[in-house]
This record gives sequence, structure tokens and C-alpha cells, in this order.
Amino acid sequence: MRGMTDADCIFCKIVAGDIPSTKVLENDRVLAFRDLYPKAPTHVLVIPKDHYANVAELTVADPALAGELLRATAEVAASEGIDESGWRLFANTGSDGGQDVFHVHFHVAGGKPLGRMLSN
Repeated sequence: MRGMTDADCIFCKIVAGDIPSTKVLENDRVLAFRDLYPKAPTHVLVIPKDHYANVAELTVADPALAGELLRATAEVAASEGIDESGWRLFANTGSDGGQDVFHVHFHVAGGKPLGRMLSN
């Protein structure tokens, strides 16, 4: 049974099937799909099917689900063939962190050298 959703959340609408996505991985609690605006040859978003606004909210409310999401990111990297060459995992939290969809999501990016993430 599904838990919390937000009727205005684009990712909740993707989970519900109201908005199409290119699925990469799916199980009872997690969905992974290709980013519409990829920043690397491989760019997949991994989300919980339940709505949590950000990483902090998720880890407090459901630490087991947070672990499932991390496991799913590694599965995505392996299925995309970037597990051995290297990949980046990141989650933006809050406006200053660059979060623009307030449904926790991890980015799995790779398929080319990504360089430094932050500069001084």
C-alpha cells in the first residue's frame, strides 16, 4: 500500500503514472527514471514512491527507506554499466542546495569523466 503523496508534486505524479517517464528500475518502494535534462551520458533520478520533501525528512521518518534508495543507486549504476568506471551520487536539499523539486531524489550520473564537483 502506498503512503504519503503530494497532489502538486511532479514526482508523485510520475509515480502514479500520470506523467510518463523512462523507467530504469522499480520496486514496491523505489522508482528510478532518466532525467529529462541530463548533465551526463547517464543521468538517472532515484526516488522513493512515498513523498518526503528532502533527505533530512526522509532519514528521520524512514531510515530503512533511505537505505533502500542508496542500494537502488548502486543497482542503477551497475545496470547502466558505469559501476566500474565511476559515477557520482548527489542529492540537492533546499533552495541554496539547488533543489527544485521538493520530493527527495538522488541523481546517479556518469558515463564520462565528471571532473570536480565544486570549485573554490
